[in-house]
Amino acid sequence: MSRRSLLRALGAGAAGATLAGCGVPAAFVEPGDRAGHDSSATDHTLHFANWPLYIDTDDEDESKRPTLDAFSKRTGISVTYTEEINDNDEFFGKISPALMNHQQTGRDLIVISDWMAARFVRLGWVQEMDRAKQPNVAKYLDPQLRTPAFDEGRRHSVPWQSGITGIAYNRKKLGREIRSTGDLWADDLRGRVTLLSGLDESFALLMQGNGVDITRWTADDFHTMCEQVEKRVRSKHIRRFTGNDYIKDLATGDVLACQAYSGDVIQLQADNPDIEFVVPEEGAELWAESLMIPNLARHKRNAEKLVDHYYEPEVAAELAAWVNYVCPVPAARDVLASAKDEETAALAEDPLIFPDDAMRERLAIARDITSEERMGFAKKWNGIVGL
Repeated sequence: MSRRSLLRALGAGAAGATLAGCGVPAAFVEPGDRAGHDSSATDHTLHFANWPLYIDTDDEDESKRPTLDAFSKRTGISVTYTEEINDNDEFFGKISPALMNHQQTGRDLIVISDWMAARFVRLGWVQEMDRAKQPNVAKYLDPQLRTPAFDEGRRHSVPWQSGITGIAYNRKKLGREIRSTGDLWADDLRGRVTLLSGLDESFALLMQGNGVDITRWTADDFHTMCEQVEKRVRSKHIRRFTGNDYIKDLATGDVLACQAYSGDVIQLQADNPDIEFVVPEEGAELWAESLMIPNLARHKRNAEKLVDHYYEPEVAAELAAWVNYVCPVPAARDVLASAKDEETAALAEDPLIFPDDAMRERLAIARDITSEERMGFAKKWNGIVGL
């Protein structure tokens, strides 16, 4: 089960969405009030909150995390690592009271999806990183991930891992190729297609199917897409909307094609080589889940060191070989290619970990849903999905 596929629609996190959507003035933190006393020089510790199954572990002892242990050994910084983020909105609800009340969260480094990271940046809840102290990030960060609309220049965020939202299908059972998002709506797929239930996870790919430039999509583009989906729900062409359970549906054959995440498909292909992942001709969404330093973090400098550690190509390669998502450090490809183990070396040629130039031309980072848009758009989408 992947981190990305654990995401849900707004649902239980509606309170957090309302806060960001209404732009509550008291919640915004001015730049001068974001930094706290940094104890890094004397306190060699760090609290790192991440998603489950999102870091390499030792084959014989799952409590050991080789890349993290190597960081501690090299720097002397002890890392408390918690797998406490299971849902973006749930985590937002957990730490937002402290952030809006100008209090410490108890965490020095967190990993959240970019659409949620956009809220944190808009609310002024995360600190700007000192890129002069992060030479690996400055040198090796994938150029395609450097300039998201929500965080110009990636000053407040650094991708932990990246991925692609595209289409997965069972080619053997379907008996033909899927090349376009429009192919999902063919008659032979009626009742055998699923879409992702989360608004932020779904909308970009569906708009791209309409030829929309998702870096600058409009409200009209959104409503057109919703009308199309609603029509296909009424006609029972769309079987249902899913979270991570699309993996099971595709594996069992209950569904022949679905909206999917690249990292999940790599795992599925290990058991069923008939499963294929497609970046449609019209394009697919490139996204990231990013490292951020919350306001008043007590070990900011230590956190910046850890972020830069993971941008060393050798470390990035070791992490990529374990998580199998799009690696935000392209230079890690050469490291994997030189591996003595054949399976590890083969990962360097997997376009779902290191997209080739042809695939990259079809990838785009969607502009995020603004706070002014979110409440109305979420209500519309959730009404269609049935949330």
